[in-house]
Amino acid sequence: MYEQTPLEEVEKNAAPSPQAVLYRPAPSVEERRAAGLAAREACPIASLGTWKQRASSDTAVDLLEQQSVTRDPSLVPLRYERMGVSPFTFYRGSAVIMAADLATMPVTGIEVQCIGDAHVGNFGIFMSHTRHLVFDVNDFDETAPGPWEWDVMRLVASIEICGRDRGFSKQDRKDAVRACAKQYRRAMVHFAEMGELDVWHAHLDVERMLDEFELDGKTGRTIRKVVEKAREKDSVRAADRLTVRDDGRLRFDSRPPELVPLAELSAEQGYDPAQLSHALRGLLSTYFGSIPRDRRVLLGHYRLQDAARKVVGVGSVGRRAWVALLTGRDEDDPLVLQVKEAEESVVERYWRPSGLASHGERVVEGQRLVQSTSDFLLGWTSVPTAGGGTRDYYVRQLWNGKGSIDLAAVGPESLENVAQLCAWSLAHAHARTGDEVAIAAYLDDGHALEDAMWDFARAYADQNEVDYQAFCERILPRETA
Repeated sequence: MYEQTPLEEVEKNAAPSPQAVLYRPAPSVEERRAAGLAAREACPIASLGTWKQRASSDTAVDLLEQQSVTRDPSLVPLRYERMGVSPFTFYRGSAVIMAADLATMPVTGIEVQCIGDAHVGNFGIFMSHTRHLVFDVNDFDETAPGPWEWDVMRLVASIEICGRDRGFSKQDRKDAVRACAKQYRRAMVHFAEMGELDVWHAHLDVERMLDEFELDGKTGRTIRKVVEKAREKDSVRAADRLTVRDDGRLRFDSRPPELVPLAELSAEQGYDPAQLSHALRGLLSTYFGSIPRDRRVLLGHYRLQDAARKVVGVGSVGRRAWVALLTGRDEDDPLVLQVKEAEESVVERYWRPSGLASHGERVVEGQRLVQSTSDFLLGWTSVPTAGGGTRDYYVRQLWNGKGSIDLAAVGPESLENVAQLCAWSLAHAHARTGDEVAIAAYLDDGHALEDAMWDFARAYADQNEVDYQAFCERILPRETA
């Protein structure tokens, strides 16, 4: 049994010891419920739905250009090109705009580990360390402490925007948005009634969720196709897809701009291949220090074969991202790691700093907090820059049973069902890291959350379309000239 630590000593410590944390007086369930009700009094649920369109989109587009300053300049045009495809792709790449907007709205003050970019495309299937497929959040570049409602509002707006992109009727979009909000509310109420360990270990096992969520018909077939593809996505398949054999040796293929071996990156692009190769080896070496010893022993059986720059996503384009090809027993035993740059979270920018030493650590620790089961090779690292600072990265397996639902092919019913899966996963992330009892008490007001989120989703989708048009008029002509 731990020896009790006096409360006065606990309060003096900026980072209390585990013993101190265990003995800090905890609020009762009744006090937590009261805090949720007080939050609803100060910030009524209806106020979360009252978005008023900005007078101008100029400041919004300015934020995107400010982000591009720190990114690989050779990839910024590609970032804008991908964002310019539709209002939905624009939304996926403009988390910073929405964070700035949400910071102007009323807040409940109930903090969780926010995802920060919880749009519908950032949820999917991946392999757990027990080799089971689970459905959960799968993007954590923006994760940081913040208000729970920011994630919910980001999610419901993405459902509405995706539905518009697919040409769904207003009623179909309304059904999907309200189903999303309702599932979040119900899941949070359920988590509030569970024990803490039960909340922590809850997860959406893909094999069971088809029955649990009654996903049959077209939706069930859609999910099953994703599952089949996810089972095949591992390092062996990644190596098959991304590499070629050169004199019997595996190396990354060249498919610019998406995949470029280090040796092909030029000085004109701001790279020195020799220095880059040395820096990447240093990154991987320091990354070892952020993972448990058993993982270090495992990776000690691998050798670095090759590395390349690999462009990923929409909003992430321009952040420095590398893939490293390692081989174990022989070249038929590959492991492909992704080394991805981590910058300031948009939530940090508009709420508060995470308090961690690096943004790579922020991403990794945030993911471990909110995800039901994380990549067991997940870790972080940093490298010095010429200007005297550091550039932060996190490391993970490139493919680990990952599968994403093709939102360009979903029908109205499928979108509604996917929205519910996302909402459950988001509620679980928030219940693990925040006060689920207080949030549940805040939400326990009939269908008020569904009403507010439908109002917000429609209004913010209109705002997104206006911002998208301003982006197309101001940025795209300049980048394609």
